[in-house]
Amino acid sequence: MITFHSISDAAKKLRELQKLWSFYPYNNIRRGMLISEKLPYFSPKPLIFPCTSPQSPLGSWTLLNETTLLASSLCSSPFAQGEVHFQESMIPPSRAYLKLWEALMKIGQMPKAGDVCLEVGASPGSWTWVLQQLGASVTAVDRAKLEPSISSLPNVTFMKKDAFSLGPKDFPKLDWIFSDVICYPEKLLSWLRQWLDIQADVNFVCTLKFQGEGGLEVVKEFEKIAGSHVTHLFHNKHELTWFKIKTS
Repeated sequence: MITFHSISDAAKKLRELQKLWSFYPYNNIRRGMLISEKLPYFSPKPLIFPCTSPQSPLGSWTLLNETTLLASSLCSSPFAQGEVHFQESMIPPSRAYLKLWEALMKIGQMPKAGDVCLEVGASPGSWTWVLQQLGASVTAVDRAKLEPSISSLPNVTFMKKDAFSLGPKDFPKLDWIFSDVICYPEKLLSWLRQWLDIQADVNFVCTLKFQGEGGLEVVKEFEKIAGSHVTHLFHNKHELTWFKIKTS
């Protein structure tokens, strides 16, 4: 918390902490905008995927009243207010591809040409499209069909069946497993454990979906898996994303 005496004084005290700042409008918004005008210009453009997360430190601040601001030079996200915006594509059949873009950018690794991917809960095909565009070979599994424009893409194989009927013996060579399947997280965890026991070198990116309030106890079970992490992405909304990426 910083007490200041004028607009110029507020800007000066922020600049002394660091260079780049994002203003969060909360109180005395017009006064805050005047302070922002005296700080280094910050207006990020939508990201073009594939990309990496920004590396420049970005602070966040807001006004509590006319003479007091609340500021942090260390934030949990390199994006203003944690909002990740991409230059969107009109090709995928749904906007679900945005959370996979964000997840892969956050991880700092992504499938490449020659990688073999298994995707469960694939319909209508937005994640399949992302993986195929990156050059990977994708086996997409769902009880509902993919959009024809996606299933006809090169290196895409569609299997119309219950994903949970499949196991490691069906796919002896995999580099990635992706899941955006609609199910209770407990069911997904039970299915994933067989892969974790047998194919330790596989990378995992999975959405954890919740119905109503509660049910978060299972998150702790996912977090116990060595080398894995659970996070809330901007594009998750009421979901979470679990990933486990092998280190090179």
